[in-house]
Amino acid sequence: MESLRELYRIGYGPSSSHTMGPRAAATDFLKLHPQGARYEADLFGSLAATGKGHLTDKALREVFAASSKDVEIVWYPDIEKPFHPNALTLRELGDDGSPLAEQTYYSVGGGKIVREGEEAEASSSVYPKQYSKMRQILDYCAEEGLQLWEFALQFEGQEIMAYIEEVWTVMSEAVENGLNAEGVLPGGLKLARKASQYNSKASEFTGPLGHTALALSYALAVSEENAGGGKIVTAPTCGSCGVLPGVLYYLAKQYKLPKVKILRSLLTAGIIGNVVKTNGSISGAEVGCQGEIGVACAMASAAATHLLGGTIFQIEYAAEMGLEHHLGLTCDPMRGLVQIPCIERNALAAMRSLDHCTYALLGDGRHKVSYDNVIEVMMETGQALPSLYRETSKGGLAKVLGSN
Repeated sequence: MESLRELYRIGYGPSSSHTMGPRAAATDFLKLHPQGARYEADLFGSLAATGKGHLTDKALREVFAASSKDVEIVWYPDIEKPFHPNALTLRELGDDGSPLAEQTYYSVGGGKIVREGEEAEASSSVYPKQYSKMRQILDYCAEEGLQLWEFALQFEGQEIMAYIEEVWTVMSEAVENGLNAEGVLPGGLKLARKASQYNSKASEFTGPLGHTALALSYALAVSEENAGGGKIVTAPTCGSCGVLPGVLYYLAKQYKLPKVKILRSLLTAGIIGNVVKTNGSISGAEVGCQGEIGVACAMASAAATHLLGGTIFQIEYAAEMGLEHHLGLTCDPMRGLVQIPCIERNALAAMRSLDHCTYALLGDGRHKVSYDNVIEVMMETGQALPSLYRETSKGGLAKVLGSN
């Protein structure tokens, strides 16, 4: 497994795979080939199908404009590269228009990019190979008497804490910025921000509803910030970035938790997300929204269970429920925007995370279906989904108002 720095990426929305990834690819290509007279970018598959709604073209042009370069963008939504649905080819051209260099990149989810020809190379793993599955990690922690956050710390080193603290700062600011922002989100759906209004109403709720609706408003705030191109943390992606901070911000306030406990819960959630990245996928274009909201819910469920005193086995159970009950979830954003159904899904997944935590804590952690099992099923289900339900905006809810 890679470092949690690769899972928790700090950047700007609205999409990790369609905005952050292409931005990283363009930056990398310009660094290697800075002398071109002009450049071309060919976008394929899902990256082309929903790229305009996800501001892919804007991200690419900003990178090239920063180096005083022009880029021509060509869209190929019906051509899919074999390695991954999110592919782009960048080309350096000379004064006469002749190609000088070319490189294909894959945006594989969570803002991570892979150069074509290098995809088979071993990733920069910081965890021993024998601890890539959840069962292996649980067995090791049980034998050594470790919590999951201690497992992460053992292999990441104490220096990871400074980065995780920065992650929490950005997450908290995204909640607060989102609660203070009002108006209509960009993109053409004319979708009004709701977090501020919902937070005000939730603060007055009494009776059975209590204050749990506050968690919903916090997740909504971060997701709306992402949709507006604000600064967020992938957890594990931009499109699902509201779930984990929404739950943690809520629990921190309700239980007056010290920051160090929140940071440890982020390490715990990071292991949950990392196991999926290693053995499955967090890319909506590859496995649908189950790899985004499903994994985010698993991470938040685990973090909440850790914070409320759960054992490593109860934490794993909560995470398993978070992913299991999102199996088959399609990725069909209206007009290619990370707004409908994405924003609501973040808010409601935050609420479900708290339910999974409660359910796991009521038991002793024993259950029939393991987290590793669910990851395998998620991949099988994702590969069986037609491409119209994997971030192409060609089917499902996307057809209600038309694609981009």
